[in-house]
Amino acid sequence: MGQLSFLHILGSVITLSVIIFIGIFTGRRIKDAKDFSGGGHNAGSALVSGTIIGTLVGGSSTIGTAQLAYTNGLSAWWFTIGAGVGCLLLGTIFAKPLRKSKCNTIQQIITNEYGQKSGIITSLLASFGIMINIVAQILAANALLSSMFGLSPELCAIISVILMACYVIFGGVLSTGVLGIIKLILIYISVILCAVLAYKLSGGFAEIYGFLPHDKYFNFFSRGMGIDGGAFLSVVFGVLSTQTYVQAILSGKSDNASIKGALISSALIPPIGIGGILIGMYMRINFPTIASGQAFPLFIMNNMPHFIGGAILATLLIALVGTGSGMALGFGTIITNDIYKKYINKNADSKKELLVTRLVIIISLAGSAIFTLGNLKSVVLTWGFMSMGLRATVLLIPMITALLFKRKLNSKYAILSSALGFTSFLICEIFLNINVDSLIIGITVSAITAIIGIKRSSLSDYVK
Repeated sequence: MGQLSFLHILGSVITLSVIIFIGIFTGRRIKDAKDFSGGGHNAGSALVSGTIIGTLVGGSSTIGTAQLAYTNGLSAWWFTIGAGVGCLLLGTIFAKPLRKSKCNTIQQIITNEYGQKSGIITSLLASFGIMINIVAQILAANALLSSMFGLSPELCAIISVILMACYVIFGGVLSTGVLGIIKLILIYISVILCAVLAYKLSGGFAEIYGFLPHDKYFNFFSRGMGIDGGAFLSVVFGVLSTQTYVQAILSGKSDNASIKGALISSALIPPIGIGGILIGMYMRINFPTIASGQAFPLFIMNNMPHFIGGAILATLLIALVGTGSGMALGFGTIITNDIYKKYINKNADSKKELLVTRLVIIISLAGSAIFTLGNLKSVVLTWGFMSMGLRATVLLIPMITALLFKRKLNSKYAILSSALGFTSFLICEIFLNINVDSLIIGITVSAITAIIGIKRSSLSDYVK
């Protein structure tokens, strides 16, 4: 099953050519690092939303959701639900304080409040989370490209990294925003078409419900309340503490544009998960022996008209490429602003800064590809949830206290909250087999550390 026809290839090539042209065209407007990382801070709500959705809706939201639905059913929806709730909180609570800070990165916000040591420590620790999300997108690319062309994992990884680099390296935030809008339109059309077809081919909800085990496939917490609930919180907190989404908020031309862009994203992302769930369930019923990661692409290749199917396959590739490149953009911005400019070349001009950012992006993509090759059989959403959780345990509590509780927390405790949250997360993830998402442990430890710090600071002030 899953043979590409000439029309599949034609539909894919035309779709990819249009996207590449748009990316190159928008990239011509990039003159310096300010335009690359912040879009000149002149983006409207559509462009802000496009940047957020262009990165959030990737391999995890599409191929990864169908994969987890194939094995676990409705619990696969938590990723896109969490993304929607995270965007809602980003717009309603955090957009104005973030923009008021006049900073380019989360780490700069933390540095301004707690000193340079806190900035560099959080930069290094949070970078692991960003790299892990790139790994998730390369894994999704491997599933897609191997389904389409039967390519080796090594060649799939090389192709996906090259595409991610081209997607972002020439356009930065402006490119990911414009392409994000185009990608959103294509993804919505693709997911709706596939969802309707999967529903029709399955014979309706009654047939799906009658065939699959109810406790597993129609239970939002089929993997356990601690795992699935924690996965939801991982995405919510991860959105709030991810540089790429903060960058999108900062790129807005006004507070209202940024808030509206985040709210648009919060409304549009969750429905995408429904399509992936229907496809995953249909493929589980009819093709129970395939590799779970290939559920979405094989559904398209077998059931959609070939030209349209080719366009949809290209759209899926664009989706995961956009997310991977968006993560790499955030990584490059953090390393350039918070490490290179502060500790390596303080007098770097804007063109030099732009060059360094692009080089860091390439290095991050190549490193993620190498790591991916050792984890080829992993579930895509596992890495997506882990990435969000890891970033949140490092950045969320120090960022919240820096933005909303100024001068309440001692810098020593701010650094400790990041370090202990990160450490406890990794210990739970690697060594402990507990039925609770590691994010819950990591955030709890980080929050308790910060609360102790605030209480001690208040007590010290009282004694004085």
